[in-house]
Amino acid sequence: MDRHAIDRELGDQLAAWGKVATLETRGRRTGSPVSVTVGYVAEPDGSVLVAATSPDTNWALNLVADPACVVTIGGRAMPAVAEPLERADHARVIRELVLRYGTPAERMGAGPSFRLRPSSSEAGES
Repeated sequence: MDRHAIDRELGDQLAAWGKVATLETRGRRTGSPVSVTVGYVAEPDGSVLVAATSPDTNWALNLVADPACVVTIGGRAMPAVAEPLERADHARVIRELVLRYGTPAERMGAGPSFRLRPSSSEAGES
């Protein structure tokens, strides 16, 4: 089994357990669905905070191009809309991710961060 397949299998297991989230975006160039696993921070309002390690992280660039996405945690899928975080919230999500997952990646916080807010249909609105 190649390294990519092993990483995908591990990511799928961690997502099923709710340890990480699976984030589905739409490719900004291809328009095709793209799925990645990411660390997250759950908020009391039902939104999820995520942060990219680099300014050129593909999933983050996809969210900038099209903020509609689907977040799956522990088998529960939630349609969401990505909102870029301001500086104070960006610093907070980086701190929370470090506390949750341990030692940060070398470039943690160098990329953009987002609040993935449940879309209105998920929130029970018409």
